[in-house]
Amino acid sequence: MAAFRSKALRTVNREELFAGAALGLFMFGGYAFQTAGLLYTTPAKSGFVTGSSVVLVPLLLAIFWRKHLARWAYGGALCAVVGLYFLTVPVEGLARLNRGDILTFVAAALYAVHIILVGDYTQRHSHGALSALQVAACAGLAWVSTGFLATTGWEPARFDASKELYLGIAICAIFATAAAFSIQLWAQQYTTPSHAAIIFTLEPVFAVITSYLVIRERLNARSIVGAIFVLVGILMAELLGAPAAPESPEPVFEGRIYFEMWWRL
Repeated sequence: MAAFRSKALRTVNREELFAGAALGLFMFGGYAFQTAGLLYTTPAKSGFVTGSSVVLVPLLLAIFWRKHLARWAYGGALCAVVGLYFLTVPVEGLARLNRGDILTFVAAALYAVHIILVGDYTQRHSHGALSALQVAACAGLAWVSTGFLATTGWEPARFDASKELYLGIAICAIFATAAAFSIQLWAQQYTTPSHAAIIFTLEPVFAVITSYLVIRERLNARSIVGAIFVLVGILMAELLGAPAAPESPEPVFEGRIYFEMWWRL
């Protein structure tokens, strides 16, 4: 990415460094919690829980950026919560809740903040520089956390060289990170966080299709009901709960100054 973005990186200023670091922080957090969650849950369920980030985008905008929401947005959030309950909570009750689903929901919240910040920063900074800077920050945090976990004995560092490992690295690094986030940063210059979130509703759909094709995973009846509620809630919040002037740009984020003050502290 640095090789392809060398021209944009030569003129990086302090504000862009901060923006790239902030994006990289939430990208790393989303990746870390989602990957940890996949140790305990299935890819299809992970996709739907991660997809709840779409509902969280307008809710976070309302809570931290004081953006007014339509009633349909709250209705969509409630519908998604019901869906997540059926999708993640087994018949035995909350006591048997899968820890992987909890970790994945934390990832969804972090991805939601990432979508919001991308919508803000791409209006003021080079998307080419931001795409490389956020991945660099994410990589740096991954190396630091790997060393920390190895030192504390929580998770020993290991590298099991195999064809499957190299294939996984290639898919995750090139397609899911370098290509996907570069395209997102470029595209969100011309749309809003809420509109981008609508497109992200396809993530759980692709997760189910891919999981079925690769490992033949099938959702049970309870999970299918939950998945339907999640999708309905997402579409309800984004299509019916959109701002009155959906084609207009998002308002200036009043909460940005507080976030930047916290970051510098």
